[in-house]
Amino acid sequence: MDDDVAARSYVWRALDQFESYGDAEAIRAPGRTLTYRELRTAVLTTATALHEQGVHAGTSVAILVGNPHEAIFLQLSLHLLGCRSVWMIPSAPHRHRVAFLRLAEADVFVYDARTHDQLGRELLAEVPHLSVLCLGDGGLGPDLLAHAPATEPPIGRDGPAAEPHSLFQTGGTTGTPKLVLHRHTFFQTLAAYSDHWTASGGHPLRHLAVSAFWHVSAQVPVLMTLFTGGTLVMHDKYDTQPFLDAIARDRITSILLPPPLLYQLLDDPRLAAADTSTLQMISCGGSAAAPARLAQAVDRFGPVLRPVYGMTEAPFITAQAGLTVDPAHPERLGSCGLPFGDMRVEIRAADGTPLPDGETGEVWISGSLMMDGYHGEPGLTAQTLVDGWLRTGDVGRLDADGYLFLVDRVKDMIITGYGSTNIYSRPVEDALVAHPQVRAAAVIGVPADDTGEAVHAYVVPEPGADLSPDELRGFVIGELNEMWAPRTIEFVDDLPLTAMGKVDKKALRARYLASAPATA
Repeated sequence: MDDDVAARSYVWRALDQFESYGDAEAIRAPGRTLTYRELRTAVLTTATALHEQGVHAGTSVAILVGNPHEAIFLQLSLHLLGCRSVWMIPSAPHRHRVAFLRLAEADVFVYDARTHDQLGRELLAEVPHLSVLCLGDGGLGPDLLAHAPATEPPIGRDGPAAEPHSLFQTGGTTGTPKLVLHRHTFFQTLAAYSDHWTASGGHPLRHLAVSAFWHVSAQVPVLMTLFTGGTLVMHDKYDTQPFLDAIARDRITSILLPPPLLYQLLDDPRLAAADTSTLQMISCGGSAAAPARLAQAVDRFGPVLRPVYGMTEAPFITAQAGLTVDPAHPERLGSCGLPFGDMRVEIRAADGTPLPDGETGEVWISGSLMMDGYHGEPGLTAQTLVDGWLRTGDVGRLDADGYLFLVDRVKDMIITGYGSTNIYSRPVEDALVAHPQVRAAAVIGVPADDTGEAVHAYVVPEPGADLSPDELRGFVIGELNEMWAPRTIEFVDDLPLTAMGKVDKKALRARYLASAPATA
């Protein structure tokens, strides 16, 4: 690490900011409220407790928690010490969690004994060599929360001797989860963006967090809220009534919801009477949102919607702030916006050649919010990072003004036998949801004897809908054409979601194969 890195460390900078914010309210969490002065003390206390338990610069620390406010203390304190924080997805398959721990080369395992004691014990039975620390008592290791308050850091500003960084577990929607590496420069960039937000007159953030802190896309708004002196309101999970109550009671200005939760909010009858007037920014990301549902959201909330495009490898790529239904550009309801900050976006052919505006190809990106690679997988890193660009695996196009439109994942394309035509799931899903009696839809490719693959749709109808597969198929033919219309449609009560809040297409494919006849 550079000789000057300690002076530039985002954590030292954050601690100085917390001290300057003093008694302003920093965090409202279930059962506890912290001022910025108390937040600073909590970070220093956690760092001291970790240091006394042998956690030093270069230590790799795996973390298994839900969404407690102490997760923020862990991240900042581990980075203060120059450690690697390794964030695990609690709901991931057991074998993925075990493989993740081993590939991350974890030295220490920290888990929340209050909420994940059984799961922590099961993992430690598979990886027994790890040192163990806990949040809360009753677990298999010392309780980090029992340490006496500390007001001074356990190391000086001339340390640490190793660069702080983090590993994040991907959701594994297209295969075995990977370990995404974000280095110190990533967090420094968040601090710089926070400075820019404040300097450009951005409103004081009062952010309601329901996404778990173990996901990098959830860490971005949380850290930016705290870096700018805002107030962070934390909920353990999404539940509509407490969510709406918090917006009104805590004067929430900012929320982040994946499309399925935005749809759930829009469909809840309690929304009609709720006071959401304080909301200034509703970020919607994690997967593509249907234009018809975004139009409903704009009608209900006003021009505060901000569709965003990101992934674990680069959590903030594009954004479309202040979304409206623009008569001059109605198609932009289907766009995820313009490049954010210093991010660059190109559409390229399979051989890596840049394509002109309007052409469809793979989305390549570059910028300071990009990962440094996949930890422990140099071959995969080399395939994904090419000459400073990241191959996202998403399929999209750019319009003449630079707006990005996503149409599918490369691995989710449906290739039919009609001239090897590529069918993209996003346009079909958008067409299905445009039907007034459809609430949500997901499309997958399924085996077909005559075309190789065929389009199969899972559709969540509106309550009381009088809708047949033939009628809905005819509607899609009218919106697109017969080739793109689903060959088969199955009505379901809901769609399975991953831990990231995305529609779980792996689960849908498995469901189809389990129930499909021998031939399609």
